Amino acid sequence: MELSKVTLEIFSKLEQQWLSQREGNRKTRVLTIDGGGTTGVPSGPALIHLEHQIQLKTGNSNSRIIDFFDIIAGTGIGAVLAAMLNADDGNCRPLFSAKQAVKFVTDRRVEMYKVKNVGVVNRRRMFSGKSMEKVLKEAFTRNVDGKVLTLTDTCKPLIVPCYDLNSSAPFVFSRADASESASYNFDLWKVCRATSSDPSMLKPFHLTSIDGKTSCFAVDGGLVMNNPSAAVVTHVLHNKRDFPSLTGVEDLLVLSLGNGQLNNSPQRKVSSSGYCRNQCVVGIVLDGVSETVDQMLGNAFCWNHTDYVRIQANGYLNGGVGPTTEEVLNERGVESLPFGGKRLLTETNGQRIENFVQRLVVASRTSSLPPSPCKSAAVSQLVNGR
Repeated sequence: MELSKVTLEIFSKLEQQWLSQREGNRKTRVLTIDGGGTTGVPSGPALIHLEHQIQLKTGNSNSRIIDFFDIIAGTGIGAVLAAMLNADDGNCRPLFSAKQAVKFVTDRRVEMYKVKNVGVVNRRRMFSGKSMEKVLKEAFTRNVDGKVLTLTDTCKPLIVPCYDLNSSAPFVFSRADASESASYNFDLWKVCRATSSDPSMLKPFHLTSIDGKTSCFAVDGGLVMNNPSAAVVTHVLHNKRDFPSLTGVEDLLVLSLGNGQLNNSPQRKVSSSGYCRNQCVVGIVLDGVSETVDQMLGNAFCWNHTDYVRIQANGYLNGGVGPTTEEVLNERGVESLPFGGKRLLTETNGQRIENFVQRLVVASRTSSLPPSPCKSAAVSQLVNGR
């Protein structure tokens, strides 16, 4: 009898150790969305397909993207989409589905990037900041209670970068900082306006925190972090409040969505005199930043390339119209190689998303999805025990 009791205790301790190891091995799931896309939103079809596949593979039509990711980040138009997918509707559920968010941005794109002429002699075509602000305020004000949402009003952690002219340094908005102090909590619409302030087309945007103690004079985050993947990976590795068990990139599962190349074609980058055209410099910077980050993460995850997936619409944005849904999803994927170069994959972008979702669902079955820090889970991710 005593031997059976000892044996039971031993097996009980072994079971607890095994379960803790399984929980500790769960990947932290990261979603990032690039900036760009003033003439189209190539990441939109990828987001819609991502959410649709999640719903198909879980058998739950109420599943949302944010349910299967632990943190989301975005720059520029990517930040607008990231915030919309993450904004809390008051019941710990996202305010927008992927389809609703993409439709809103697509339908209101002309209003967000409303063109105006400035100057008398040398007239320039610029975007109207007031028009963009009107749309963003509408997106991030809850209809139910009229609340203007802030960084703390999100279902999961959020990361959004911009560049602060006051400090001459990058400024990263994060829910982690906002939760710690009101001095780092900002209205979501202001955060999105700050990261979208392309200095070639929009005036820098001045914003202050909820308590008025922190200010930022912002220009486009895309100039320094158009692809925010590196910023969010660094954030989760050091954010022990939200991610206490994460130790290295081997604990991460990252999906990075691009918004297409900004330069129309190689021939238009250089003038007839052989000099680089001024109007394409910003595009070169944004594309260069995104590609550099992709290369860095490709190296970091080269030991297991399936833990880092980059979806990019490599077709050019011509004539003010972005690629169609079919073009984005049917395009063959491209993967960065260690130490330089890329290779064309046999899988399409759509297939790569489907394979990634399969990994998300498997992870959720082997280890229950954790609730958002400081918030309780509001929906069952799986139905009928599947």
